[in-house]
Amino acid sequence: MLRFALAPLLAIALAAPAFAEKIPLTELSRYLNALQTVQADFTQVNGDGTISTGKVFIKRPGRVRFEYAPPDRTLVIAGQQQVAIFDPKSNQPPEQYPLARTPLNLILAANVDLAKAKMVVGHTSDAKTTSVIAQDPKHPEYGTIKMVFTGSPTELRQWVITDDGGNQTTVILGELAKGGALGAALFDISAETDKRLR
Repeated sequence: MLRFALAPLLAIALAAPAFAEKIPLTELSRYLNALQTVQADFTQVNGDGTISTGKVFIKRPGRVRFEYAPPDRTLVIAGQQQVAIFDPKSNQPPEQYPLARTPLNLILAANVDLAKAKMVVGHTSDAKTTSVIAQDPKHPEYGTIKMVFTGSPTELRQWVITDDGGNQTTVILGELAKGGALGAALFDISAETDKRLR
């Protein structure tokens, strides 16, 4: 009887999609450290359900620029250990806060080591992707970043930032254009501020 009782379970197991092999943390760290410059289109899903689009420029370590498409036109720059949010409707200086206070800092670090104690709080895989949830081990209260990767070859596809207030922002990346020169001016908060206040 036991054989017949197990038969339906076996059928379900065989019908389920094959799970992709979970990409090891060492490989994900190697991949992130190899990303020097990246450009990509992105779609952002905000906590209130609204959607924005734009282009992102990454220059590791420590620099990123989000150019939001119309009608938004917001500009976010991380550089000089700061994050600055430029409101296109304002003549005021940008809102700024330390880069270290955002979980995005974890993938912009000079040396990403996801195997570091207490950094990764989730590491899972499904039929197509591997997901990693990481936090600053010294400041878990700053929030988390969930990174989603595909394999063969390893590629970052999206991230979800959960801030210290529990709000979630999802960034879905288009095709990554890696390598190439990205000028320092793209990430210069002071120069952008001066240009806008003239």
